[in-house]
Amino acid sequence: MNYLAVDRVAEDDSEARWEKVRAGYPAQEPFLNLNNAAVSPPPLIVEEAMIDAYRFISRNPDYNMWSKLDTALPGIKRDLAELIDCNPEEIALNRNSSEGLSTAIFGIPLIKGDQVLISTWDYPSVRAGWFQRQQREDIEVVNCAFNMMDSDDDIIETYVEAMTPRTRVMQLTHMYHWNGRVLPVKRLCEIARERNIITIVDGAQTFAQMPVSFRELDCDFFVTSLHKWLGAPVGNGMLIVNERQIDRTWPLLAPFDQPPLHIDKFDHWNLGTYNSAIQAGIAPAIQFHKAIGADRMRARLRELTLYWIGVARDIPGFRLHTATDTNSLGAISLFSIDNADMRKLERDLREKHQVHVKYRTVEHIAGLRVSPHIYMLKSDLDRFVSALRNALH
Repeated sequence: MNYLAVDRVAEDDSEARWEKVRAGYPAQEPFLNLNNAAVSPPPLIVEEAMIDAYRFISRNPDYNMWSKLDTALPGIKRDLAELIDCNPEEIALNRNSSEGLSTAIFGIPLIKGDQVLISTWDYPSVRAGWFQRQQREDIEVVNCAFNMMDSDDDIIETYVEAMTPRTRVMQLTHMYHWNGRVLPVKRLCEIARERNIITIVDGAQTFAQMPVSFRELDCDFFVTSLHKWLGAPVGNGMLIVNERQIDRTWPLLAPFDQPPLHIDKFDHWNLGTYNSAIQAGIAPAIQFHKAIGADRMRARLRELTLYWIGVARDIPGFRLHTATDTNSLGAISLFSIDNADMRKLERDLREKHQVHVKYRTVEHIAGLRVSPHIYMLKSDLDRFVSALRNALH
């Protein structure tokens, strides 16, 4: 499938047009894949680019990796910078969001008694990273407790009330992977800047799922995985470090080269030998994404989410843990069925009906996360809801 065929989707948003997009992806077998929030399949052109690059490496590994494939990385960073509205010199490439978040968490200089604000709903390894620093360095980690269904104003108030003169860092999740809730990150970053508080934004679920501007957020760190909604090969991540923070932040891994390093000190090559072939898939993933368009992709994902929820609402005991009356609704939603064992339901859907969703539990909520992607059709979601009804009988 070429980019021109994808581009024609802009002429008409009918299911027939989205079938053209579907043709550009590998078939999902044996399961209907409704866990794209974890990792999405790459378009076929991305898969082919990565495989071709791997074969190219095999013919002269040392030379073809470092002296050939890596010469494309500055251009890839420019293309990513255009998508997310930042300076290419602020972008470091790595393996995933967890690695980028660890770079920020362990790289920001702090001293005993400094406070860091996190929330109950932040990604578990993010919370664990901050608690590790608390144990080792005697910083204070403050948990901001609120309900994921609370209003933006209530959430902002929770963070503000937790701030003190000792608050140095605020950890924010742009969209919670639990239920797709989007936080008022732009306003929270603005408040943090007024108080000289460093902000880390976990954008694992927002970049490429919806338009995001690093400049508008004006955070200090933005972290994402490129193998989720962008559709790059598995093992690609992006860390954006605001120019004002680059020199003062320690790298997660000791760099091979000596200073001055600037953004390079956070890049993937500090791992040592790595597989350059997976990065060869980033450029075609960007082109595929641009051919669809960020606004159109967001609208389609919202449409698919609202569609399956509308079909499933009359199931007895159906309970939705995601707000649908908001413009920030995207591809991720969470539901439960009253008096049902949700972990068993996840297993039955997969083993008996070949439908793959994700069991999620945090605090008082236990449910199934549903996350379609643009290669999916409404008929796929009809199949899912039909399987759900059958599994409950």
